[in-house]
Amino acid sequence: MLSLYLHIPFCASKCSYCDFNAYAGMSDLIAPYARALAKEVRMVGEAGGPEGAGERGEVHTLFFGGGTPSLTPLDSMADIFSAIRESFALTDDCEVTLEANPGTVDLAYLEGLHALGVNRLSFGVQSAQANELSLFNRIHTFDEACETVRLARQAGFDRQSYGVNLDLIYGIPGQTPERWKDTLARALALEPEHLSLYSLSLEFGTPMRAWVQRGLLPAPDNNVAADMYEWADAELARAGFEQYEISNWARTKDEGGRMKDEIQCTILPPSSFRLPAFACRHNLQYWRNEPYLGFGAGAHGCISGFRYSNVLSPAAYIQRIESGEARPFPLSPALAEATPVDVKTAMDETMMLGFRLTREGIPADAFRARYGVGLDEVYARELRDLTGRQLIEVGADRARLRPGARLVANRVFEKFV
Repeated sequence: MLSLYLHIPFCASKCSYCDFNAYAGMSDLIAPYARALAKEVRMVGEAGGPEGAGERGEVHTLFFGGGTPSLTPLDSMADIFSAIRESFALTDDCEVTLEANPGTVDLAYLEGLHALGVNRLSFGVQSAQANELSLFNRIHTFDEACETVRLARQAGFDRQSYGVNLDLIYGIPGQTPERWKDTLARALALEPEHLSLYSLSLEFGTPMRAWVQRGLLPAPDNNVAADMYEWADAELARAGFEQYEISNWARTKDEGGRMKDEIQCTILPPSSFRLPAFACRHNLQYWRNEPYLGFGAGAHGCISGFRYSNVLSPAAYIQRIESGEARPFPLSPALAEATPVDVKTAMDETMMLGFRLTREGIPADAFRARYGVGLDEVYARELRDLTGRQLIEVGADRARLRPGARLVANRVFEKFV
């Protein structure tokens, strides 16, 4: 099956830690950009054949990322959804996620999204501490985040759908363990179905990195951040969450303590492996190195033996789509670069990404079914070395990270780059 990623790069203000392809102060481009995005979807869809499926297969996840997709008006979102449904065959249980920032939505907007087919919301809460939100240049307060989650529940984003995810950041300059514990406790009180916890990374070109380099902020303490991570994992387990990826936890039980239905691994025989009910299916597509199409400025895709990316600039993207001609599937007039992916590279990427999945890892049967060879036939030396260093465990059915290696997982990933 296939996944679609749609990038909407506009923000009310840009966060001090962000190096994503996102732009503040371009609200006048939102409407023409949305029209171009819908047109790109239609152009790529038409190039893929009239059946709406072909080699692509059915689409089982959509993800609107950014930027702040929730700045897009509902009528523009409706046009984008029309283009998707006209151009691709969606599964009945398609997971449709939209990233939103607290304070950018009201009840009417959330109800409108739900009516269009969005069934999962991901809120960039980041912190419950006012000073940390100010440091990040976030435009919301934690009280506004709480109200936004309440409105989302009222609009229908509950456990009968795919629910709500909250993003949180730890390892912040000057952050104490007590503040982190308070943030996580207050986030858990909102009863999300999913939590993504990210260690702050000082990315090149960001204000946060510059402030640390100039001595205006203390550098993050990696040892303290590691302690925060380990504490959070234990606390989330007590709260009914299960870690399934290095930075992601999903709820495994409903309020009555009964196990929810779990997600079956789509690339293995039935009943061979399952993940928590509220694991993000779209991100699993990436971590399993399965095909996806990217639409929008700076979006990436990987399908049919090559990886591609679109132009970064929203204005250039709009111009390319408005004036360009259709290209062979899955390329669009906004293409910036396309790179062939040979079989060995695909195998390396499957290993590197799969080791992020803390429970699933790289299933041996799936790897052989996909590539026609066994893990030990291609990576005997690497697996032996990593096993000897107590970084991974290799069984008859899969290879995966050892629990104690999650904080040093880059030592595993580098073997497959």
